[in-house]
Amino acid sequence: MFDTGDDVAAPSVRRSKIADLADWRAPEVPSAPREVPGPVPANTPDNDPAAVARHEFAVLLGEFRRTAVLVPLDEFGDLWSAEQNGVSWICAFSDEQAMARFAQARGDAEREWMYQTVLGARLLDVMVPLLPGPAGVALDAGSADGMLFPPVAGIVPDAAAVHLGGTR
Repeated sequence: MFDTGDDVAAPSVRRSKIADLADWRAPEVPSAPREVPGPVPANTPDNDPAAVARHEFAVLLGEFRRTAVLVPLDEFGDLWSAEQNGVSWICAFSDEQAMARFAQARGDAEREWMYQTVLGARLLDVMVPLLPGPAGVALDAGSADGMLFPPVAGIVPDAAAVHLGGTR
């Protein structure tokens, strides 16, 4: 009598939670022209450049949260990230051309770049908190239009935010 092993379960593949989340497809979002910041709130003095900058950043953050971006995958199928000064940065790109320019600048344009389309809000609210330690998102790294969304309150969930010692 021979045992063919038909009753043995197939071995399971261990995947990280971030890889599981990366399998979720973001809804297709038509590309729209870059949103121009609206008027600065009336209660903000015109001569307060910090208030104007905060308002413009809030508009850009809102636009990023509503936009599907491309996130390269590493050799294990996880979202590709880089570390700088103890902060992990999930690298995201606004389109394939931005990702290609980044690959070219790294001298890594010859290899095939696998990527996942992810909604910006999902990156900030779900995936950043799954990374060990402080983490944020770097959009279009290395380009003149690049933008950082750091791990601070108001950008990432409070539980994943770095506390800046009494500044609010």
